[in-house]
Amino acid sequence: MAQIIVYGHRESIQRRRAALSDAIHAAVMTALDYPAEKRFHRFIALEPEDFLHPENRGSDYTIIEISMFEGRSDIAKRALITELFARIEAEVGIAAQSVEVTITETPRVNWGIRGVNAADLSLGYQVDV
Repeated sequence: MAQIIVYGHRESIQRRRAALSDAIHAAVMTALDYPAEKRFHRFIALEPEDFLHPENRGSDYTIIEISMFEGRSDIAKRALITELFARIEAEVGIAAQSVEVTITETPRVNWGIRGVNAADLSLGYQVDV
């Protein structure tokens, strides 16, 4: 399971929402061997006064927070970050300088999904990649 929140300036998010979602999901599928139908993205579009950051990040500055079950290898997480930077720059047009990614992992027992504890849920895909 991976839940993704994307923060950015309102104008940049509105202009690029679909392309960002596609690039992020492709990176997750590639790096984590994630199923195509498991897309969980939320976009938080912020006004300039609500999104303070160093000027050199520019108006396309984008933060991507990924919350997922623990179990992925360091190699898989590094591959995910590399894929995100490459795809977002190539497919969305946001320079890597203007993108930041954080990954937070938690045990499956800390998640509730479809009415059950995730530790008791059959996922249909591997987490230990």
